[in-house]
Amino acid sequence: MNHLIIVAHPNPGSFNHAIAETVTRALQAKGHEVTVRDLYALKFEAVLSMGDFQALRSGDIPSDIRAEQELITKADVMTWIYPIWWTGLPAIMKGYVDRVFAYGYAYQYGKDGSIEKLLTGKKGFVVNTHGTPTDIYEGIGMLGALRSTLDTGIFDFCGIETAGHLFFGSVPQVDDEARKGMLKQVEDEVGRLF
Repeated sequence: MNHLIIVAHPNPGSFNHAIAETVTRALQAKGHEVTVRDLYALKFEAVLSMGDFQALRSGDIPSDIRAEQELITKADVMTWIYPIWWTGLPAIMKGYVDRVFAYGYAYQYGKDGSIEKLLTGKKGFVVNTHGTPTDIYEGIGMLGALRSTLDTGIFDFCGIETAGHLFFGSVPQVDDEARKGMLKQVEDEVGRLF
């Protein structure tokens, strides 16, 4: 299988990058092809501009958007790894969705007004970290809301089947042993899913 890993954390030494490395190793050990896109290292432009709108409407897709769309088209599975900041996606990750998951590429409307899911047949896997303890997020319904936002609102809207979604809370407060346990859980989940 061809896997596309998208990681969105500005610190290359972050736990999110350790998760991306764990996912990459686990997939490669099973013979999968893996491409990693570090949005911060790429300096990915997160702002959907009027120029983007005009270019996309005319079919003149900006080169940075085209490159990401080509990688998504080639991928069987996308893994998104990012922290939850202010109960949502980091701006660069949201900008990736805004610009890359464009109308006519990821979805479009049929003549009858129905939604045509243009990325059907692909799978998505998500790993999120957050500073808030998981039991608090679970108790206030935040984990369900986050699943709805990404798994349903983005992935399913475009036809991507969510294969799994992991949440790791209290990441800045726990010790290295706990983080190693989280990485083991990631490795085990990747092995189980793929």
